[in-house]
Amino acid sequence: MKTAAFLSPGGDFAAGVELARRADALGYDSVWVTHGLGRDSFLVLAAYAAAAPRVRVGVGVLPIYPRHPVTTAQAALTLSEQTGGRYILGLGVSHKASMEQQLGLKLDDPLGVTREYVAVLRGAFGDGARFEGRHYRVQWSMALPGRLPAPPIYLAGLSAKMLELAGEIADGVVLWLCDPRYIKTVAVPALERGRRRAGKALEGFEIVAAVPLAVTDEPAKARDAFRGELARYLSLPFYRAMLEASGHGASIKRFDAGQPADDALVGALGAIGDRATCRAYVDAYRAAGVTLPAIRPITFPDAPWYRRTLEDAAGA
Repeated sequence: MKTAAFLSPGGDFAAGVELARRADALGYDSVWVTHGLGRDSFLVLAAYAAAAPRVRVGVGVLPIYPRHPVTTAQAALTLSEQTGGRYILGLGVSHKASMEQQLGLKLDDPLGVTREYVAVLRGAFGDGARFEGRHYRVQWSMALPGRLPAPPIYLAGLSAKMLELAGEIADGVVLWLCDPRYIKTVAVPALERGRRRAGKALEGFEIVAAVPLAVTDEPAKARDAFRGELARYLSLPFYRAMLEASGHGASIKRFDAGQPADDALVGALGAIGDRATCRAYVDAYRAAGVTLPAIRPITFPDAPWYRRTLEDAAGA
């Protein structure tokens, strides 16, 4: 059984690199970072891969709207070559708050843009991108004498429609804040529908799910930290819709009334406590259909439980 880890550098880049080295020694399959409001994921993963020569490195996920697919292809192919084919490219549409309010871009037709974006990437990873669509018109190829190793493409998925698209056109999916029940009853069936649409089986398709954990003797502090993290996601429509569909509507109403994320939601979306409790939560994700649970220690590496969580969850 494979286990991955999401490792944010937090405020100390060197600490993140050291944690990647430790994850490599602990036998993790892969280490992942996000790419949104923080550092550039390509550069972070280049440093992780240099320090950790065995593990795969993945971004979960790179927002597609700010970056042309050809630009993404160049960076992804370069990092794939640099890491000896260990790179995984995760893509997502992000959110209106990030794309429109912060960057001044238009988050339009996310399913259509994603489909075309992946099509351009596939061409760019091969003989060349020759594409005419609604959103992209591309005639481009890498000016090199041979092909570089093409990374697999994973898509972020929350809604059933995006999950179906991931099953149809991607090599894997990346899930965040989807509890085991949602994965079993909504995500996996949607992925299967997408795979059938492409004439493929679900077997061999990677289902990555970030699993928030804190192995700690002070669970109250970790729960409060996780509540703070959840506040951002409870304000984003895509996550709210997914959490509503997961049966957490009452918790969302309490949040809207001015309360922090309640214990029911905190307990459903993460595990906090001793080693056995956290490893049992990882098992629940595997039982729901996840092929690669990705340990995601709560908050940042300066948290007292962060490194302990990484070490105690190894091999879970």
